[in-house]
Amino acid sequence: MAATSLMPRRDTSSILIVGGLLAFFSLLGIIIASRAVDTAMSIQALTFAALTGIAFVTLCLWAGSLVDRDPFDSREYEDTIVKWGVAASTFWGIAGLLVGVIIALQLTWPTLFYFAEHGWTNFGRLRPLHTSAVIFAFGGNVLLATSFYVVQRTCRTRLAGGMWPWFVFWGYQIFIVLAATGYLLGVTQSKEYAEPEWYVDWWLTLVWVIYLLVFLGTLWKRKEPHIYVANWFYLSFIVTIAMLHIVNNLSVPVSFTGSKSVQVFAGVQDAMTQWWYGHNAVGFFLTTGFLAIMYYFIPKRAERPVYSYRLSIVHFWSLIFIYIWAGPHHLHYTALPQWAQTLGMTFSIMLWMPSWGGMINGVMTLSGAWDKLRTDPVIRMMIVSLAFYGMATFEGPLMSVRAVNALSHYTEWGIGHVHSGALGWVGYISFGALYCLVPWLWKKQALYSKSLVEWHFWISTIGILFYMISMWFAGITEGLMWRAYNEFGFLEYSFVETVEAKHISYMIRALGGLLYFAGALIMSYNLFRTTLGHGEASPREYSPSEASRRTPALQPAE
Repeated sequence: MAATSLMPRRDTSSILIVGGLLAFFSLLGIIIASRAVDTAMSIQALTFAALTGIAFVTLCLWAGSLVDRDPFDSREYEDTIVKWGVAASTFWGIAGLLVGVIIALQLTWPTLFYFAEHGWTNFGRLRPLHTSAVIFAFGGNVLLATSFYVVQRTCRTRLAGGMWPWFVFWGYQIFIVLAATGYLLGVTQSKEYAEPEWYVDWWLTLVWVIYLLVFLGTLWKRKEPHIYVANWFYLSFIVTIAMLHIVNNLSVPVSFTGSKSVQVFAGVQDAMTQWWYGHNAVGFFLTTGFLAIMYYFIPKRAERPVYSYRLSIVHFWSLIFIYIWAGPHHLHYTALPQWAQTLGMTFSIMLWMPSWGGMINGVMTLSGAWDKLRTDPVIRMMIVSLAFYGMATFEGPLMSVRAVNALSHYTEWGIGHVHSGALGWVGYISFGALYCLVPWLWKKQALYSKSLVEWHFWISTIGILFYMISMWFAGITEGLMWRAYNEFGFLEYSFVETVEAKHISYMIRALGGLLYFAGALIMSYNLFRTTLGHGEASPREYSPSEASRRTPALQPAE
């Protein structure tokens, strides 16, 4: 009787509510598809109905298999969802990088990769597909997986919400599919990094709010009194992205059964709101979220404490205060009032301090363990990611200065800057986290092959350098040609001549992207063989000193 009373109470209410929501949304999708006023909305609604319907049926079959097992046993970590997150991250990363290589080739040889009869293959539709796939599909899934893993370990408790974390994960995959198919159909609202139309935005808002509640619920029921700094960075990323997403996507649907909407903001107000969103999507999606990864995975991999916990707190509060003001630097020499442009430039320059403070904190965590840079290619990849982070956060404020921006804006220099941060910082810290997670989650001694990690590192690093240097060269050349005048006061070069001058740089850029893509393929192969236990990845036997699947706070005393 006493043993029975110690068993956790099974809570199936979240399964019933999530199942009911999925059934409702599937039915709603069918109704909208039957009354859609345009073909694109009909296809999107049917896709939504099919995906939510599949999720509902899968949930029912899974729930029916539960006999005497508690699927949400609070004595165990929820690691299965993290495994799915690792798989989704790898899949979307390969897909996004492949599209990036394709559009780089389209820009290099337009006539070779142009298919007039297939509009969905054109650059204008594939480009947002690429950016969303690598940022929101790959990067977003890395953030979901790592945040779910880190918050459980640092709070010593299982994810809160029962079935709700799974709703967040699969709901986010549905958002990705809806956004991607919408781009190919030509359905966008033409806002950088915020292209999906109103109905996709509404769905993402629901998923994101539940994500916030799951994360907060886990922090609330933590067994560890202290909230580790990585969780502060994750929380700032979740809260701020919710705010940015909702405000920037305020719109009125033309019809609730149509795909088009009208923006609430217009003119310079719309531009200001868009780049308040656009720059802070970089700041809080691609920076603070991945800094959370840095603050957990680098100390864990190096087996060293964070260099300065005090510096990490100063880093956090200064970064989140300063970053939110930097957006107007995207609108120099526009109708935006000059005081607002200057404000954005000033706060952008101030970002040097917290950004480099965080970079130094991460690098110096290796104090006493510098030999790991030679022996462990995974830790080397994560430290090099910080080098790219430092470089990108120096270059960005430099480009925000009005005099420099006059040369760099609208040129390939901006493309090179974005990709140095995306490929070097976000990509490498993400790859490092995936290399750490797979052996930990699948209980393996090591990765399948350390030499393949070396190959991945060097091939992709060469690819990044090709990409950056070619785009710097192309951008500065382009900017100088645009501002050149002849003795009569006319422009010295036509636009076509500036495009022609960039052709070799485009070829080098495509090669660099192809090398980076090849590195990602090597990683995927390595991770897959690791899950199978091949090569060096032999199964790891449990010892009490190791972190196990069971939550430490509830383990019996040794």
